Amino acid sequence: MDLSGSIVALVTPMTRTGEVDWPALDGLIAWHLDSGTNGIVPMGTTGESATLTTEEHLEVIKRTIEIVAGQIPVVAGTGSNATAEAIHQTQEAERQGADACLLVTPYYNKPTQEGLYQHYKTIAEACSVPLVLYNVPSRTACDMTAETVARLAPIENIVGIKEACGDAGRVGEIKALCDDDFVVLSGEDAQTLDMLKLGAVGTISVTANVLPSDMAAFCGAYLDGNVTEAEALDAKLQPVHGVLFVETSPIPTKWVLYEMGKIDQGIRLPLVPLSESRRSEVLDCVRTAGGL
Repeated sequence: MDLSGSIVALVTPMTRTGEVDWPALDGLIAWHLDSGTNGIVPMGTTGESATLTTEEHLEVIKRTIEIVAGQIPVVAGTGSNATAEAIHQTQEAERQGADACLLVTPYYNKPTQEGLYQHYKTIAEACSVPLVLYNVPSRTACDMTAETVARLAPIENIVGIKEACGDAGRVGEIKALCDDDFVVLSGEDAQTLDMLKLGAVGTISVTANVLPSDMAAFCGAYLDGNVTEAEALDAKLQPVHGVLFVETSPIPTKWVLYEMGKIDQGIRLPLVPLSESRRSEVLDCVRTAGGL
């Protein structure tokens, strides 16, 4: 399994009344397959995993696996702030055929570093599917240190990390402490180029939702050694990386996809559609980058 390149952190399409829009989900997945996206993460942060029921959560993962049909890796988001729930979701995703699972650090309950180690170790012992750690302290109020990652990396089915701590230099710290085959993926689109230069092999991307071909081309160029081309593409994409976070993600991303005709306006409370005052700014930025 190749966990490199542009891996989309897929939004979950919804109707205006908040139900999961299954035909729209199928369409988004088909679009990514046609656009050169290298992998798909259903039910990550961008997929609004925090507000879907466990049944919906697992059905989105199942549907994604069925539509992808082995063409690219499906990395199912199965994390939780309850270790038992994370185990349940991971085991179910493994049963459904996920290629790997992405497990966010427990949010709200703020575990210690020892607690993080025991959390992930316990999940790894309960399943055999490859596991990707996910560190995003801006969302979780919990920062997993490079030293804790290094303690976890020798566990056989813990294969990598999505790093979104906000400091690109963390990649270098992790790479210095872990074996070369431990995968590091960017979780911050705006920092992906810097992370690639420090040893990351790709990104789990929000921007890939709206500019999938461009994100795949950017990652591909860098990984193929075409650094100048990658830098030029990154410069084009940087404004989009910023504008997709002018309100809480995935609010701007879902609005762009609505304007593109890919999904309806649905988003689940407590998130609401993009403010009218922000819409022109967001759409103009994506349009300038070649979207819409």
